[in-house]
Amino acid sequence: MPKSSFEQNLHAWANGYFYRPNLPQKLLAYALLPFSLIYTAIIWIKKILSRKKDFGIKILSVGNLSLGGSGKTPLCIAIANEFKGAFIVLRGYKRASKGMLVVCKNGEILADTRTSGDEAMEYAISVKDANIIVSENRDEAIEFAKNAGARYVLMDDGFGKFHIKKFDILLRPAPKPALNFTIPSGAYRYPVSFYKFADFIAEAGRTHFRKSQITNPTSKMVLVTGIANPSRLEPFFKDTIAQIFYPDHYSFCKDELAQILKEHEASSLLMTRKDYVKARDFGLPISLITLETTLSEEFKTLIQSKI
Repeated sequence: MPKSSFEQNLHAWANGYFYRPNLPQKLLAYALLPFSLIYTAIIWIKKILSRKKDFGIKILSVGNLSLGGSGKTPLCIAIANEFKGAFIVLRGYKRASKGMLVVCKNGEILADTRTSGDEAMEYAISVKDANIIVSENRDEAIEFAKNAGARYVLMDDGFGKFHIKKFDILLRPAPKPALNFTIPSGAYRYPVSFYKFADFIAEAGRTHFRKSQITNPTSKMVLVTGIANPSRLEPFFKDTIAQIFYPDHYSFCKDELAQILKEHEASSLLMTRKDYVKARDFGLPISLITLETTLSEEFKTLIQSKI
């Protein structure tokens, strides 16, 4: 179904609230602080009560403390392509399936995007000879990967699995949330102080480097995206005639995208790879934002020592 104007406005409001709050939004954030304190206390209790479990296989986790995207997926793709033998394990957020699912085995894609989730499919088409597992139960997926001959397990967004013995890499978001509060007063899922529990803190421009470009650009592109923080795409706004934002992990339908092309008399839709995997079979003109992530030599050496 096409996205309503209410949903569009709500998404824009939430993005502003977390990253560029105006005065009323700041006042609301401070008013909600008691709820943030309760949430923070629950997270601390979960952390304190967790006991580490050794799965007998090397596990790297790439995560972040805040809501939304911070570049976890591109970084995991770069690691998996640099260091062969990974089984990538993730939840498969908003997929139309339950339980453990092997999305890709030795490069053979075994599921569609709707069943696997958009992030899992992005891995499947971006990592050479990919092995991808989605599962709400990360323990089950790790055991499967181990028995299937994985060299190491690469967990996307695994920081909060405090009971798993792993090497925790935390990404600093860019841009950073405006306020250093946990939800609902701010965009942090875990207290900012939890950076101290990371084994390594990664930061674009220091530990890894990103290079973006547009593949198949056209003269009149409309940017259409369903990522958590669309402000990250601001460098591309100048190349487009309009920008349309959807909620994170939004499931596009062909008719609404065709209508966007028609309304704006556009020559193509400009999409990220995460968006593209949900629209690639629609037969519509699509220009693609490609992101190449490279690791610093120091970062490579570190990862090599952990797997």
